[in-house]
Amino acid sequence: MVKLLTKGILTLLYLTSVAESREFRFDYTYNNDTEGWWKLHRIPGTWNEARLRCHAEGAVLASPLNGHMLRVMKTIMTTNSLQRGIFSGIHATLSKAVYTSVEGVPLARIPVSWAPGEPDNYENNESCLLLSPNGTMADVNCTKVFPYICYKKDTQSVVQPECGTIDTEYFLESRTGSCYKFHYIGQTWHQAYMTCAAEGGHLAIINGFTEAQAIKELFAKYPANTIMAFGTYSVFLGFSDWNKDNTWVTVHGETLGYNIWSFNQPDKSQQYDLVMGQWCGGMFRWGLLDDMWCDVITFPFICEKSPDSLLPKA
Repeated sequence: MVKLLTKGILTLLYLTSVAESREFRFDYTYNNDTEGWWKLHRIPGTWNEARLRCHAEGAVLASPLNGHMLRVMKTIMTTNSLQRGIFSGIHATLSKAVYTSVEGVPLARIPVSWAPGEPDNYENNESCLLLSPNGTMADVNCTKVFPYICYKKDTQSVVQPECGTIDTEYFLESRTGSCYKFHYIGQTWHQAYMTCAAEGGHLAIINGFTEAQAIKELFAKYPANTIMAFGTYSVFLGFSDWNKDNTWVTVHGETLGYNIWSFNQPDKSQQYDLVMGQWCGGMFRWGLLDDMWCDVITFPFICEKSPDSLLPKA
C-alpha cells in the first residue's frame, strides 16, 4: 500500500490534468513546472530512431536540461519501472566527445552527474547518453535500443481547428474531408510510414477518383526542382504488396479503392530479388499508380490524417 501511494504521489508531482494536454495532442501530458508536454515511448528504439520519432511528433528527444526536467524524467522512469534507464537527447554524434542536447545545450550546463565508472567510451563507440532512474548518466552505443521520452516546450503554438495539429503544413481538403501534408524532403517508404504515423496520420490512401485528383493536384504544386529526394517523378502513398505475391493492399489492410496503374505497372523491377524488388506503392505525377522500391532510394511522400486524430476522444 505504501509503495502504491508513493507511486501515486510521484505521478502527481509531474502530471496535471489530462485536459491540459489537449492544447498539443492527446498522447502528451502537460507539466506546469517544465512548461511543456511529455510522452513516454516504452517500445525501445535506437537513439536516432528516438530522435526522429520525437521530431516527427513535433517534439524533441528529452534531456534533463534543468532540475524540473530531471525530476519529471526520473518520475516517469520510476512509475513505469524502467530500471535500465532511457535514452536522453544528449549526444556526441556530430563530433566525438562533444556532448550537447538536441537543442544544442552543452553537457557542462546540464545538471547531471556521471554513474560510477562512466563515461568509459567502451571500444571508442559510445556517443549517446543514457539517463538512469537515480538521475545519473552513462555513455552507451547509439545503436543499442532503449525506451525514451519526447518533450514539447510550450511556445504558445496554436492548434489548427481544421486539422487538429500545430503543424501548419497540413491542410483540409474539402473534397475528401481529410487533411494532407506533402513531404518534399524524401525518405524511404518505411521511414515515410513512421513519419506519417508520428504526425497522427498515415501514408495517404486513395479511395477513389476524386481523391486521386486531389493527390495529383497536390503533387503538381511541387515541381521536381523543389523536391529534395533521389526520385522526383513519383510520390510514396499508403499501399504495398505486403506478401510479395502481387496482392496490393493499403496500410490499413484493405483492398485498393483506386486501382488504376500506369502503363506497364506494376512491373516489379528486379522481382527476383526479395530485398530490392518494388513492393511499395505510389503515384506518378500524371495520377496513375506506380510500384516503387521500398528502401533503395528516397522519394517525396504524402501524409493523410483525419481532423480529429490527435484530439482526445469525447
